[in-house]
Amino acid sequence: MHSKHRLLRITAYAGLAFLHLPLLFIALYAFNNADSSYSFPMEGLTLRWFARALERTDIHEAIYLSMSVAAMATIIAMVLGTLTAAALNRDRFFGKDAFTTMLIMPIALPGIVTGIALLAAFKMLEVNPGFWTIVVGHATFCVVIVHNNVVARLRRLPSRLWEASMDLGADTLTTLRYIILPQLGTALLAGGILAFALSVDELIVTTFTAGADKTLPIWLMGQLGRPREAAITNVVALAIMVLTMPLILLAWRLTRDGDASPNTR
Repeated sequence: MHSKHRLLRITAYAGLAFLHLPLLFIALYAFNNADSSYSFPMEGLTLRWFARALERTDIHEAIYLSMSVAAMATIIAMVLGTLTAAALNRDRFFGKDAFTTMLIMPIALPGIVTGIALLAAFKMLEVNPGFWTIVVGHATFCVVIVHNNVVARLRRLPSRLWEASMDLGADTLTTLRYIILPQLGTALLAGGILAFALSVDELIVTTFTAGADKTLPIWLMGQLGRPREAAITNVVALAIMVLTMPLILLAWRLTRDGDASPNTR
């Protein structure tokens, strides 16, 4: 039995190494001194590609657009995700299961299907693609992320919190605002962090909703056909990893701690 556990542990570490080895190469070649970005062995280490990346206004614009879209999509997702979770957690009503299924469809379907559907809807409504169409596209799956985190926390909260509040004369909205929301703090924060990180990284849906605008992932895709600028592309990819990985780890930690010992006082 002990040998089986050791084999499973080794297999798990091997799987993690296989998944993260390409990321290690990106980080390594961002410091490559050679003009040929993927030359091996490397000729040395340098920071000149970081300096050149900082001088590129197109990179600044792409980063600003991605951050702005992610912030707006996260705010919308936190509001709608919390409200839908509160509505679906306790009450039973006609069509609840169908509504829940429709809510998770944007994240369950392939991104290309969601992107095409959004593009068709915007064209039918005669809405020009731009900042707000990207925000709407990202919010469709960010809502699901926040909703799932909040629902998971609500299911762990004892029903006596609702019952005691109602017995004292509070209505549903008052109970939600003063009793339930304070208990959802870490779940909301974790859901918001995950939604923000996923929005920054989103490419497929953005391709159909961005029009002429270029978020950071779209900018990276456009650079793949320019081999002389591959080193700068590695720098930007490394910057995205440095930005999103700590956020995802923080969200995981908040979710784990909150689920292990939710505040039910």
